[in-house]
Order: sequence, then C-alpha cells, then structure tokens
Amino acid sequence: MLERFVHAAGTLDSCEQRAALEELLALPDPLLAGYLLGGNTPPEAHLAQLTATIRTYVAMPTGSELFCNP
Repeated sequence: MLERFVHAAGTLDSCEQRAALEELLALPDPLLAGYLLGGNTPPEAHLAQLTATIRTYVAMPTGSELFCNP
C-alpha cells in the first residue's frame, strides 16, 4: 500500500512531505494501521493531511488491489 503510494503518487516532492512520511512511518504499527486502515485521524495537521492523501490514492483503482472497488 505505502510502497505503491510512494512510487506512483508523485506527491512527495518537497522536503516537508518526505519528512512527514518519515514521521508517519516511525509511528507504532497499531497506530499507523489505525490511521491508514481504521479511519482514525492523526492529531497533527500535517500527518492528517498525508494520511488523507494516502487513503485517497489507495482508494483509486490503480492505487491498491486491496481497496479496489469492482
């Protein structure tokens, strides 16, 4: 899911965006899963924006087979 996002989304053009992704990936797995799969939202605005972008991307037909809607 995240690998496809990073390789194909093309949204990590700035240092701030890459830093936000690094910060997100440093979170404990249960917390990260809640943000990406469970619908929880991080309290930090920059992480909330990034998780929303990731969720939107993976919901697209080319984003992730896990989230494709037939």
